[in-house]
Amino acid sequence: MTSNKKTILITDDDESLRRVIEYNLSNSGYRLLLASNGEEALDIFKSEDVDIVITDIKMEKMDGLELLENIKRLNSNALVIMITAYGSVETAVKAMKLGAYDYITKPFDRDELQIMIEKGLNLQNLMSENLRLKQELAYRFKLDNVIGDSSKMKSIFDLVARVAKSDSSVLLQGESGTGKELIARAIHFNSLRAKKPFVTVNCSAIPENLMESEMFGYVKGAFTGAIKDKSGKFEAADGGTIFLDEIGDMDRDLQVKLLRVLQEKSIDKVGATQNSFVDVRVITATNISLETAIKEGKFREDLFYRISVIPILLPPLRDRKDDIPLLAQHFLSKHGSENCKMLPEVFEILNRYDWPGNVRELENIIERAIVLKKKENVIGAEEIPEHIRTKQFYSPISLEIPDEGIKLEEVERGLIINALKKSGQNQTRAAELLGITRNTLIYRLEKYKIK
Repeated sequence: MTSNKKTILITDDDESLRRVIEYNLSNSGYRLLLASNGEEALDIFKSEDVDIVITDIKMEKMDGLELLENIKRLNSNALVIMITAYGSVETAVKAMKLGAYDYITKPFDRDELQIMIEKGLNLQNLMSENLRLKQELAYRFKLDNVIGDSSKMKSIFDLVARVAKSDSSVLLQGESGTGKELIARAIHFNSLRAKKPFVTVNCSAIPENLMESEMFGYVKGAFTGAIKDKSGKFEAADGGTIFLDEIGDMDRDLQVKLLRVLQEKSIDKVGATQNSFVDVRVITATNISLETAIKEGKFREDLFYRISVIPILLPPLRDRKDDIPLLAQHFLSKHGSENCKMLPEVFEILNRYDWPGNVRELENIIERAIVLKKKENVIGAEEIPEHIRTKQFYSPISLEIPDEGIKLEEVERGLIINALKKSGQNQTRAAELLGITRNTLIYRLEKYKIK
C-alpha cells in the first residue's frame, strides 16, 4: 500500500544537527530520510520519491551547492531548502540563484522550519495542479480532439495545423457561436508557444476609457488611482498568444496603438517614457464584416492587413449539419451524460433547424434536454424546445436541373443577387427575403465575393 506521507530528505555531515532536525519533524506526519553527505543524498534522491530536500551548504566532499545543482539537473522542479550559518548569507543567496526554494540560518527553531516546509509543499501542490491543468488544456485542444468530421471542418483543421507552425497573425471570421475561441486555442496549443500563456481579451466587454490601460498596462502615477505599476494583457501574454475577440468593436484610437505593437513588437504603457518589448502572437476574431467597417470608416485598413495575414472563415452550424451527431455526443459527455441516448426523431428535428446561435445554441439545447429528460438516459422530441420542434419550413422551390448538372453555390449566389436587387441593395431586407439573418447574408456575400 502506497503511503500518502510527504517525504523529506535531511542531509548534513553533522550527525547531531541531522538528528535535531529529524527530532523536530518526527511528529509532523512526514516520512523522513537521512543522508550524511551529498553523495549519499544524491543516491537516495535518485531512488526515492522525495518531495523536499533539506541540506546544509557547508559539507565535505560534495557541498550543498553542488548537491543542489545535481538535484536540479535531475528534477528542475525539486524543492531544496538550504541551511547556512549566520554570516554566510551571501552563499545562501547564491543558492537561491541556482534554484533553491529557500534558506534558513542557524540557529533556527522548529516552528520556523515547519512553516517553511508547509509553504514549500503548498507551492509544490500548486505547481502540480498548474501542470495538470496545462496538460489537460493542451490535450483538449489537440486537433484530434476538436469536434468536427464534415468536409468543411476537416479543411479548417488542415489549415490550422499548418498555421500553428508559424507566428503569423490570424483573423478568425464567422458568426457568433461558431467556435472562434476554440480554434484560436487549438492554434496556440498546437504551436511552439503551447507552454506559454494564452490570454483572451473581449474588445467589446471592456469600457473604452479602460481599454488602453488593460491592454498595455500603466506605470505608477500615470493617472489618479495608479498607485503602482500594472502589467497589461500583452505583457501577460509575453512568449505566448493573445486572442483579441470582437476586434471590430475596438476604438479607432486604440487601433493605432495595436498597429504599432504589430509593427514594432513593443508596447507603450500608459504614463511610461520608454517602450517595452513583447514577444506575442496575435490572433483576432470578429463576427462582422471588417471590409464593410473599413468602407464605413470604423476600422483601419492598414490594421486589417496586419491582423489578417491568415484569414480563416468558420462555417455556421447550418452549413455543417453532418457534425451535429458528433457535437451532440460531445456535449452529452461534457455534461456528465455520456450514456444518454438521443432518439432518431431528435436528430431529425436538429437537422431541420437553422441554428442561428450555432454550436453554442446546440450545447444549450443539449444541456437543457439532459436536465428535463423524463426517461433515464433517453432524450426524445419532447425534451427539445417547442420553437425548434414546431418550426415551419418552406416548400422546396422547383428548379429545372440541366442534364449537365449545376453547382449548388451558383443557385445560392443567384438567389442572393436577386434578393439584393429586389430589396434595393438593403442587406437587412434581403436577408428577410431569404429567411436568414443579416450576419449570415454578410457571410454569404464574402463567401461568394458579391459586391
